[in-house]
Amino acid sequence: MIRAVVRGFGASLPKRVMTNRELEDLVETSDEWIVQRTGIHQRYIAGEGETTASLGAAAAKAALDNAGLTASDIDLIICATSTPDNTFPATAVNIQNRLGIHHGFAFDVQAVCSGFVYAMATADLYIRGGMAKRVLVIGAETFSRILDWTDRTTCVLFGDGAGALVLEAAEGEGTTDDRGVLTSQLRSDGTHKEKLYVDGGPSTTGTVGHLRMEGREVFKHAVGMITDVIEAAFDATGTSADDIDWLVPHQANRRIIDGSAKKLGIPSEKVVITVDVHGNTSAASIPLALAVAAGDGRIKKGDLVMLEAMGGGFTWGAVLLRW
Repeated sequence: MIRAVVRGFGASLPKRVMTNRELEDLVETSDEWIVQRTGIHQRYIAGEGETTASLGAAAAKAALDNAGLTASDIDLIICATSTPDNTFPATAVNIQNRLGIHHGFAFDVQAVCSGFVYAMATADLYIRGGMAKRVLVIGAETFSRILDWTDRTTCVLFGDGAGALVLEAAEGEGTTDDRGVLTSQLRSDGTHKEKLYVDGGPSTTGTVGHLRMEGREVFKHAVGMITDVIEAAFDATGTSADDIDWLVPHQANRRIIDGSAKKLGIPSEKVVITVDVHGNTSAASIPLALAVAAGDGRIKKGDLVMLEAMGGGFTWGAVLLRW
């Protein structure tokens, strides 16, 4: 059978680093409080000329270089983002243009922090369906542009950045020993909208709006929802927590990550953590974490890797793949 195999990875971060100490000058908070509640020490903030598309294009170029491919080898670009450069066209089309690609097709996926998981599942379907041979899957965000910098409950959490993978069609035997995406599990439930959303949009206010969150409510649902899709991925493949080499979670909050891993019985040494240096970069967090862990040699060819995320809406999902 056809599998969507990871061929390359890449990342891009803004130039500016914002520490917790800097936030102490903006809102009533402290470095100690932020670290204790979230595990975040710093985040990257996009500056003038740095946009979701520019960061996404840079991550894509890095992934192509890592794969030993050129832009002409790509059939499809899927960009997961909630902070597009424009209402339209899609940021993926903008990135396509920046890469000098004039063939194939490109579109965005909007599932907030679960966006990269949704994009991976979508790319897998296009590859297995024979509509694409090589796909750039990008998660790119500039959440700093939709934050209320007077709201201490949200502005301390988020950062900007982009990560990308190149997925390539390859023959597999149809077993869990195959390299590539083994299963995808996606969920959503719109009844939770008011717990995490942006209070603006073209069709309602005619403005971009700001991010609003009921932190305790999100935290209350997060661990259960995350374990739900991970256990579904185990059931679909006949695997278990003991088989996992690496858990690469959405980097929202250290306490959520630790709680989910503990509930699933996955030891902390198998969990990739980057929330301390990146903050919550929404759809960019998983590919950024993958680029860090694959780049430093932790994630190796043949490793069984679980990706999971939960985002506004609520949306949540998991992808199990063999690297």
